[in-house]
Amino acid sequence: MSTKILSKEAEIRLMNFFNNRIDPIDMAKAIRQVNLTLALGVMNEEQNVSSNASKLGDSFYWLNELAEILNPYLDLE
Repeated sequence: MSTKILSKEAEIRLMNFFNNRIDPIDMAKAIRQVNLTLALGVMNEEQNVSSNASKLGDSFYWLNELAEILNPYLDLE
């Protein structure tokens, strides 16, 4: 995991994106839907799974982490 800090410009652009263009909850929902679609597509292509398993696992993990940051519903009791 990288520990780089976002530049001020990146922070401003992200804040503008979430404040003016899309609701974080809607974005989290879209990320989760895309992640599910990708997972189902990968499962249908069995030969692709074995060659890219670690990369795919990392990608699914980070997409889910981003969705949780935007709308943390998995942590709710």
